[in-house]
Amino acid sequence: MKNEQTFEIETAGSIMKEEFVSVNEDVTIEEAIVILRENVKIKQNIYYMYIVDDFHELVGVLTIRELLAADGEENIADVMIKDIIAIPVNEDQEEVASVFRDTDLVSMPVVDEEDQIIGVIHVEDILDVMQLEATEDFHKMASMGTTPADFSEMGLMNASVGLLYRKRIVWLVVLVFMNIFSGAGIAHYEHIIEANVALVFFLPLLIDSGGNAGSQSATLVIRAMTIGDVKIKDWFKMFTKEISVAALMGFTMAAAVSIMGVIRGGLDIAVVVALTMVLIVMIGSLIGMSLPFVFDKLKLDPATASGPLITSIADIVGVLIYFGVASWYLGL
Repeated sequence: MKNEQTFEIETAGSIMKEEFVSVNEDVTIEEAIVILRENVKIKQNIYYMYIVDDFHELVGVLTIRELLAADGEENIADVMIKDIIAIPVNEDQEEVASVFRDTDLVSMPVVDEEDQIIGVIHVEDILDVMQLEATEDFHKMASMGTTPADFSEMGLMNASVGLLYRKRIVWLVVLVFMNIFSGAGIAHYEHIIEANVALVFFLPLLIDSGGNAGSQSATLVIRAMTIGDVKIKDWFKMFTKEISVAALMGFTMAAAVSIMGVIRGGLDIAVVVALTMVLIVMIGSLIGMSLPFVFDKLKLDPATASGPLITSIADIVGVLIYFGVASWYLGL
């Protein structure tokens, strides 16, 4: 395709169509209608008439309905809409999809560096992009890396064992080495475990709670970033809100787990477990909320700050918090 050879992939230029109708701002409505009739015979999906000046810069637009309803003797410049939403030719296709989500337009003009219209993108063109970007984000959130085009086209059922292995193994190996730190933390506090074996019963429950809370926070933030609801400048506002939410969740979960603490190990163990639950849920939530901002600041896809990664970090932090609290409270 011409667009794919001329423009970078995954940009507005690579997905635009070159079938559009434009007229000079000096023509009358009647003259514009004549030009429209000549073009609709050979071009598809014509929804708008684009108006350009003598330098071919885009200066206005009219829907076909507005064009046909206007007085034929009027100059098109007098009735055109000057407030135009135009897409730069090098705009990332994910940003283009975001613009379409925020408007009710069925197509948008694509302009070059000199504001000259060179193509249009229709809403049906962007639907495939939205699906591809969503699939890519889901794969990143499962720590499977980016989504190759061949994988997206063939689908999961037709993907080979080798391809699925390659997409999944790298992050799993990385996470294995990350989880070594959790084991090192447990080994460091081995004397506490020997003195209070009941602590082991609550270890999986507590660290999983931190990972789950962090994954929830990350998912909400990543989705909000994707649709443009949250920007990098909103970190502090999100941080203060997440502290309140995480504290409420932590105290609620602590109340529930303390009952089991009393049953399994007595009052002291119940206090340790309850305090740890509050801290782990709060810290796990804040980690999950903050990592997408960190990745975005580093110009990386926030979706990479996802479930398995956050869970592994929360596991390490959770082990240290749990046995740190136990060591302090039980005087060991």
